[in-house]
Amino acid sequence: MRERIPVVVQRNSRGRRVVARGLWTGAELVVTLGVVLLLLVVHQLWWTNRQARAGAEHQVRALQREWGEEPGSRTGGSDPGGEGGGDSGRTGRSNDSGASGGRSDEGESEGGAAAFSAPRWDQAYAVIRIPRLGLVAPVAQGIGKSGVLDKGYVGHYPRTAQPGRPGNFALAGHRNTHGEPFRHINRLRRGDRIDVETRDAVYTYTVDRTLARTSPRDGGVIAAVPRSNVKPYTGYTEAGSYVTLTTCTPEFTSRYRLVVWGKLVDVRSR
Repeated sequence: MRERIPVVVQRNSRGRRVVARGLWTGAELVVTLGVVLLLLVVHQLWWTNRQARAGAEHQVRALQREWGEEPGSRTGGSDPGGEGGGDSGRTGRSNDSGASGGRSDEGESEGGAAAFSAPRWDQAYAVIRIPRLGLVAPVAQGIGKSGVLDKGYVGHYPRTAQPGRPGNFALAGHRNTHGEPFRHINRLRRGDRIDVETRDAVYTYTVDRTLARTSPRDGGVIAAVPRSNVKPYTGYTEAGSYVTLTTCTPEFTSRYRLVVWGKLVDVRSR
């Protein structure tokens, strides 16, 4: 009977250690990347909102003090349309309005309010209040990101009308992150009130029409007589005193623009 000789297979313990070390390093990299991404999301969705809102609230109080008014003494009232209170978008090219100008910076309003000079670039000079949304935010000249929109402010499109003036007082605001003042303007309904306060007067507009989606390059929506170039039957044909709110849509994208239009209904001197 033939004798069998056992064969012993020597496993490469060094190779196993190298593989294990590689797997462990890969797992550490995946976890680290996940933590970094999580921190970026937290920064964008929480920290930028917290920081911008705090800065915007401080600016509103500063304007109120400058105008000789106690902070918080003017709050949004009830909706004249009988509907209760309620939650970056830019139209045109990146830092210009793309609109035909209305009478913007000089002259007298339809309500007889005194004229004022155009604000300096990035200067906060008004406060917008929308009772339905519980929104109170400063309005600054221009629609630049770092100087205006990313600070939680609402930006005024250059070469469009100033508050209360004939033409179109056109505004832009972020829908997500950096204070997101215009996040819920899709909830506005016809008759909802929009108050714009300046040093000299309070201008009240009421929401009239909404354009749910249009191109970012649709400059017609912020023209002196606002009318979409993409959807030509949407908008107005007669001169007046309008307000336009623009923001990005859908949420967390900048593919399209959401537009809300209102008409001036009242001017009250301060």
